Amino acid sequence: MELLTAAQMRAIEQAAIDSGEVTGLELMERAGRGVVEAIFEWRPELAASPGRAVVLCGPGNNGGDGFVVARLLHGQGWEIELFLYGVEAKLPPDAAENCRRWREVGDIAKFPPLGPKADHANLIIDAILGSGLSRPTEGALAEVLRSYSVKAGDDTASAFVSIDAPSGLCLDSGAVLGADEREWKKPSPRAGLTVTFDSLKVGHVLRDGPDRCGAVVVKPLGVRRWRELRPDGRSIRRADTYLVTNSDTVEDLRRGGSMMPSTPAPVWCKDGLHKFSYGHCLAISGGVGRGGAARLAARGALRIGAGLVSVAAPPSALIENASQLNAIMIARMDGADGLTDVLKDERINAIVIGPGLGTTEATRELVCVALAGDRAVVLDADALSAFADGPEELLALTRGKKAVFTPHMGEFARLFPDIAETLSKTPTDGPAFSKVDAAREAATRAGCTVLIKGPDTVIGDQNGGASVVSAAYERSCPWLGTAGSGDVLAGFIGGLLARGYPPKSAAETGAWLHQECAREFGPGLIAEDLPETLPKVFRKQGA
Repeated sequence: MELLTAAQMRAIEQAAIDSGEVTGLELMERAGRGVVEAIFEWRPELAASPGRAVVLCGPGNNGGDGFVVARLLHGQGWEIELFLYGVEAKLPPDAAENCRRWREVGDIAKFPPLGPKADHANLIIDAILGSGLSRPTEGALAEVLRSYSVKAGDDTASAFVSIDAPSGLCLDSGAVLGADEREWKKPSPRAGLTVTFDSLKVGHVLRDGPDRCGAVVVKPLGVRRWRELRPDGRSIRRADTYLVTNSDTVEDLRRGGSMMPSTPAPVWCKDGLHKFSYGHCLAISGGVGRGGAARLAARGALRIGAGLVSVAAPPSALIENASQLNAIMIARMDGADGLTDVLKDERINAIVIGPGLGTTEATRELVCVALAGDRAVVLDADALSAFADGPEELLALTRGKKAVFTPHMGEFARLFPDIAETLSKTPTDGPAFSKVDAAREAATRAGCTVLIKGPDTVIGDQNGGASVVSAAYERSCPWLGTAGSGDVLAGFIGGLLARGYPPKSAAETGAWLHQECAREFGPGLIAEDLPETLPKVFRKQGA
């Protein structure tokens, strides 16, 4: 599913207008009708029993949408109180025309509205800023928006509807511009419903976006055919950020397929496939008492369909690992030289390294060996942090490799401190630097795929592509934040790499299935449950 920036959406709309087949006024009317339709779908009782609506209109085309919504609700028997933030005479042409039409049926009150809760209206329509936000809100507007920045659970959100985005939210990053450090005092409302058009925007699924937007509904404007080219033939930049959904992730798994190059199979193998057709993934274990993370990764790789999985362990940890593994094999590995010997088996085509290894020079040596060949490698946890005092050494090793970094934000900051610092700053103008921007920039430096973990997991690759695996809205699963879950994710990705998936595809598929397992299991989840829930998820997906 495409995730557009505000500029990309404006370009698509302008291309439709330039074609002569639709006017800006018609698009505004469609948007207003889409908002009213979405409201009544969200709360059907409002369609049957008109009440009182407060409509907050801004100085641009988002305000124009608000005038349409006010007029349509008024026509259905609603009592409307409309406030305009801005100067009526300075409205853009289409918004000005809809303001004139509203004036024929209703009045415009002086901004700001009286009272922090708009006198308990049945509906509050936020049509102030929308997608065109470029600077923080200030003065009376900021105070009004803060008055709707209520704590979770407050019933105001059940009446609050935002058009495109809650005012103050940057739709390119999901950040509230100029936000107060206190979460509940950010100058942006918490909506119960956000209605956007044509496509989700990047900011709907990143950072503050899910918390501020409530439920998000996408309504069509009838402009999809203008996504590719303007009427004069000039290209519109296509969406380069995508939201990963089940349709993206399970098709190859549904076919039971391997993306490995074909290999000769014994005649008795059904369909000509055998275990080596699905690859051999190697997880690197730490020493005594530190092997649990590698075992979790190995179990994840096995469950996701790698044909064989082995754990390479130091001599002192062989018995510990062997006592807890059955289908997963054990390989003796005595330091970097020992790993070199293990990797003489050319059938090993994917490696997961980092979980439980420690941040020592020995770990750095193991990483160098793992990256020395042409195997696919997942670098997680200590494999990343071990290079905190010299990240360029690691980045030089990964450029051009089939590698996937899987850091959480702390590990990301150790490798890319300047990018992490930029991302952590409170933005003061838009479009703000986003987690998508951070993943892209990091992937370019590393020359490989970078997955930044979190509720808004973002995957960037060295070619500039990016995708988001969102655990927000109906996919929320906060119980996934449990010890060891990241190790299982590394194993999922490693197993898919062993099956021949390209690095970015393996990262996307692994992250989506990781979340889906958590959603299927529910609260009470521990990391060991994730691989064991995967077969049920596959069955539900028809795999």
